[in-house]
Amino acid sequence: MSFLLQCLSHTPLKGYVDPLPDVVDEAGRMVATLRAEVEAFDPEIVFLFAPDHYNGFFLDAMPQLCIGTSATSVGDYMTSPGPLDVPRDIAEACARHVVAADIDLAISYRMQVDHGFAQPLEEICGSLARYPVIPLFINSVAPPVISFRRARQFGEAVGEFARGLGKRTLIIGSGGLSHNPPVPQIATAVPEVAERLIAGRNPTPDARAARQQRTIDAATVFATGDSPLHPLNPQWDEAFMANLARQDWAALDAYGNAAITAAAGASAHEVKTWVAANAAMNAATGGHYQVQSRYYRAIPEWIAGFAALTGVTA
Repeated sequence: MSFLLQCLSHTPLKGYVDPLPDVVDEAGRMVATLRAEVEAFDPEIVFLFAPDHYNGFFLDAMPQLCIGTSATSVGDYMTSPGPLDVPRDIAEACARHVVAADIDLAISYRMQVDHGFAQPLEEICGSLARYPVIPLFINSVAPPVISFRRARQFGEAVGEFARGLGKRTLIIGSGGLSHNPPVPQIATAVPEVAERLIAGRNPTPDARAARQQRTIDAATVFATGDSPLHPLNPQWDEAFMANLARQDWAALDAYGNAAITAAAGASAHEVKTWVAANAAMNAATGGHYQVQSRYYRAIPEWIAGFAALTGVTA
């Protein structure tokens, strides 16, 4: 039984609004290194913590935490559409374990996932369905959102379950650090946008393309430095990564949601996937693991504090 942790930022803007070629190559080499490590590890099961961006989860019933017993990628931006390889029996057993740990968990037998799940599966695992995967959703865009403490507790429950499987286990956290792309909020949305936030599943190809183009246009402006969007915050990002590297759970639990939004942007709540993944690794290894920050760069073209972090058994 062995465990590997890989946390990685995702961005839908790769290939649409790119930084200088040297930066693209640098980030690409880092991702290739992570992928080589995953290939060498050859996981028997993957636990993937990731958010959604109003592509699979909507305000008709927005769970804070959800496990999929079956999942399909919607194929947004440049990710592939199609099914993930979700072992239903393991996902159901994981759900039972998490609920027994007093975590209020939703379960989906028809989960739809977007680039937040698909990009790490394709980039560091090789494809959507190369390895069996348990998809674990954390709401990161629709207030109210859970605390860092609750994300940690969720991750711990999943890690305890993973430890009992006796398999080579890859744990992934997928989320951008400081960033604030133009994700609409129900409190300020005009009626037609509010309806999409409530019940926007399975849009037409034209509607999806138009939505994606708005994000691409916003990134183009953001890269010029003349944008109303919240700026990236490298200092906040690096302090957060340092807390993970130190496994300073008290410091992480103390992060407040309002302070996260104010300092790092509304979508920085995606880092709760990193908190949950690290907590899962901590529980799975009994605390016997080491964390290494692998990469960090603020990339305005991708509207992201773009980063990677690895954890290996000590």
